[in-house]
Amino acid sequence: MTSAVPGADNVSAIRALNDAFRKGDRPELGQVVMTNGVTELMSTSPFGFVMLNAKIREFDAFDDANDPYGEHDFGSCEHRGRKVFWKIDYYDKTLESGSENPADPAVTTRVLTIMLADEY
Repeated sequence: MTSAVPGADNVSAIRALNDAFRKGDRPELGQVVMTNGVTELMSTSPFGFVMLNAKIREFDAFDDANDPYGEHDFGSCEHRGRKVFWKIDYYDKTLESGSENPADPAVTTRVLTIMLADEY
């Protein structure tokens, strides 16, 4: 178990965990949820989720506007003519409250929410 240490090391650990989860390298770190709008958009193509998931996994356009804290916890892309947002939030293991230490996977469950921009 790692301990929370404020500062760059903590942000680096959170960023690395977020990237590993989002890219599919560490699926045990959390779960993925989609809004109704995204589910409906995916229903129009048998490969819709595979294609959208690839865009989210490959996203690397992080900058000060969409990643002000350097945690790689938010992004957007276009899919089938629609703007899609994704966001990673940090919960405790029971999913009842926020994680006390997002840099520690032993106490944190990541939730990647995929939504249409107009659902935000």
